[in-house]
Amino acid sequence: MKLNHLNLCVNDLQEAADFFRHVFGFQLLDQKAGALAVMSDGAGFTLVLSRFGEETATYPKDFHIGFYVDTMAEVDEFHTKLAAANIPADHGPRKMRGGYTLYFTALGGVLFEVTSFFRESE
Repeated sequence: MKLNHLNLCVNDLQEAADFFRHVFGFQLLDQKAGALAVMSDGAGFTLVLSRFGEETATYPKDFHIGFYVDTMAEVDEFHTKLAAANIPADHGPRKMRGGYTLYFTALGGVLFEVTSFFRESE
């Protein structure tokens, strides 16, 4: 079984689509009248963003979206990319639970994780 898509409810559809495009490299496949954006990571995963409506979307405390990269250097490069885009992280990447991990919050409170798992040469 393979997870092939996720629908993420967001408060600002355009902000979220721009964020995933510029920060994570997703491509916009389709957009429906300001209510829905369908995006691809180029590797078989589809992210569907839907506007939450008049209420504010909130997620539970530990809810997060995680991305794996191959090397610790990529985590550091991602941290630099966030800083250049004026997206704050509470702290820089840290070694934790067998990985090198960066957490940051964006899109009105969604927690994101970017992690590389240790290799012998790192």
